[in-house]
Amino acid sequence: MDERGSSPVEFVLVGALLTVLTLAVLQLGLAVYVRNVVHDAAVEGAYHAALADTSLRDGAARTTAIIARTVGDAFVQQVTAQEIPGQEGARGGQPVIAVTVTATLPLVGLLGMIGGLEVTGHAPAESLD
Repeated sequence: MDERGSSPVEFVLVGALLTVLTLAVLQLGLAVYVRNVVHDAAVEGAYHAALADTSLRDGAARTTAIIARTVGDAFVQQVTAQEIPGQEGARGGQPVIAVTVTATLPLVGLLGMIGGLEVTGHAPAESLD
């Protein structure tokens, strides 16, 4: 059998496969990075809102600002902050501040599924009592 000319075809096919595999790994890294940034921003916003002299709105605004500064404001769809009253046995009976962020999950480059990522950060609420 004559195998002349098969080497360029093999190179193109293997090269295309390796390129797609490399891009998939990079995309996975970007998705994990965006998820970690959004989660850390939610936790930071929850701790900021949990301070005795700040409001829930301040925590949500801080979360939005952190996400906009790090990955861009196009990723954030909704940021909500709420106080969860303390119950016996749950976190020592202390009230907890929860900041929930709904964001875009990047699937192809920076384009992605809107609302595909939802994370919540918690922090114990401080009081002056």
